Amino acid sequence: MKRKLNERAKSFFINMGRRSKLLRIPAIIGLAVSMLLSHFFNYCRTGTKRFVCTCFILLCFMVGNSFAYPVFQEESGFVSDKQRTSAAVAAAASNITLADEQQVEYDSLEILDDEDVLDGYEDAELHGMDEADKYLLNEILDENEQLDLNKKESEENSSNTEGVSFSADDWRLVLINKQHPIPEDYSFSLGTIKTIKGNMQCDERIIEELLMMMQAASEEGVNLAICSPYRDLNRQEVLFNRKIKAYMDKGMSYMDAYTTSSQAVTVPGASEHQIGLAIDIVSDAYMTLDEGFAQTSAGIWLEQHCAEFGFILRYPKGKEYITSIEFEPWHFRYVGKEAATVIMKEGLCLEEFWDKYL
Repeated sequence: MKRKLNERAKSFFINMGRRSKLLRIPAIIGLAVSMLLSHFFNYCRTGTKRFVCTCFILLCFMVGNSFAYPVFQEESGFVSDKQRTSAAVAAAASNITLADEQQVEYDSLEILDDEDVLDGYEDAELHGMDEADKYLLNEILDENEQLDLNKKESEENSSNTEGVSFSADDWRLVLINKQHPIPEDYSFSLGTIKTIKGNMQCDERIIEELLMMMQAASEEGVNLAICSPYRDLNRQEVLFNRKIKAYMDKGMSYMDAYTTSSQAVTVPGASEHQIGLAIDIVSDAYMTLDEGFAQTSAGIWLEQHCAEFGFILRYPKGKEYITSIEFEPWHFRYVGKEAATVIMKEGLCLEEFWDKYL
């Protein structure tokens, strides 16, 4: 019967097209539709199993995806208020802090320093590690009288960098930042500087130049103070994680808090403090680690004379787009006198020095 119906429809549209030229186009369309329907019904009749399987797969796909969209969940009542509350409690129990949904003024947001995130904690996480105390020159020299800080005066002529070549293998020039974490095979020996308050550590190869720089500043009436020399990985992680939490408490998302924290504290594993080549330096008259230190006599003296002792201002103003770290006029890095002279004279950051000379 179906076959006769198909033949009748086919014969009808053919005859319609023959009767009039105006009816040829509708006849062709009708013929095509009738043939398509005929093939479809024939496929369903002979391929019942395939048709049923296809319909079942589509049904499962639609049902499965309906659970993925909150609009379906809420309208169908799949997620109740009680379940939402339970989910929030479970998140809190797993020590996950969810940021409040509030407007955060990023432009006026204050960058937190280390002391901000150390206050209010019992520092159980930092047990066994030195605090970020400030060590004045007189407190250091009283315990290190054996050092002859004037014996290298003859080396002042080393500031002449003509014909000097630099090597990427030089330990003094190792590049450590977010893109270049500390190499797994990097090794160094920690040296101890005794102070009245206690001991502090840094790479033993830079201690003499560091103390010579402090002595030279003292002779010109600037009493420098060292803080945050060497930090191990644990301390760096604690500081970084606390800053993330502090920013999230202000309403930031985790990713925004991570990005903002990395502008003030280098990511653990990518800090020069961890290899003992970075020193935070302030003075007896200005103990705060902020941009205001750049305007003090100590900050000005350090920027003008640090290269004479092999140090550079590691994160200069205007280079934040390269270093990914905010301007830190207190953060100095040892690179050796030759490289330091070039870097400070040409107004480079260490990343630019690498691109140009290494």
